[in-house]
Amino acid sequence: MESLESQIGFLLEADRLKTVLRQSTLTDRSRRENSAEHSWHLALMALVLAEHAPPGTDLHKVMAMLVLHDLVEIDAGDLFVYAAAAEQARQAEAERAAADRIFALLPPSQAPALRTLWQEFEDRRTPEAKFARALDRLQPMLINMVTGGGTWMAHAVPADQVLTRVALIEDGSPSLGRYARDMIARAVKLGILAPAPGAPPR
Repeated sequence: MESLESQIGFLLEADRLKTVLRQSTLTDRSRRENSAEHSWHLALMALVLAEHAPPGTDLHKVMAMLVLHDLVEIDAGDLFVYAAAAEQARQAEAERAAADRIFALLPPSQAPALRTLWQEFEDRRTPEAKFARALDRLQPMLINMVTGGGTWMAHAVPADQVLTRVALIEDGSPSLGRYARDMIARAVKLGILAPAPGAPPR
């Protein structure tokens, strides 16, 4: 029962992720999405887009990473993906500390495995982590496309910055990377994403 109490405590702590707001809105633009909704959406993407994962990818592991990866935002909060490097470094440190605290709520027999899964996602070295990270980068781009530019417009993000994230998607799934690259080109043509500085007018 002591182990079960620890697991329940962890799950109740995880409920706090529903209170962490992200930059992206819902597709109907009615409000900002929260990080728990984002994690659910990514897990669903992994299920639906499984054929775009590298051959032999363990989809169960991918989905586990996706539901765990943002739990650290309970302590660290969400940071805009295009924030300055110094802010990114501070965020990474805060997230490591959060991972140490949050996963330690689990029983000792379970905590190391889930903490290791979180770290694997962060390190992005395995096919599973690369595919999971690709989905994590693709999802907000999809939302930006259907909300008239979304955070790209709100923060005046140019296409070259977005394309650096497309390279990460390509690393995890070449087919999804091609889709994302085409989508960015469409966004520039539609005027909902600023062209890269110095790019010829379209």
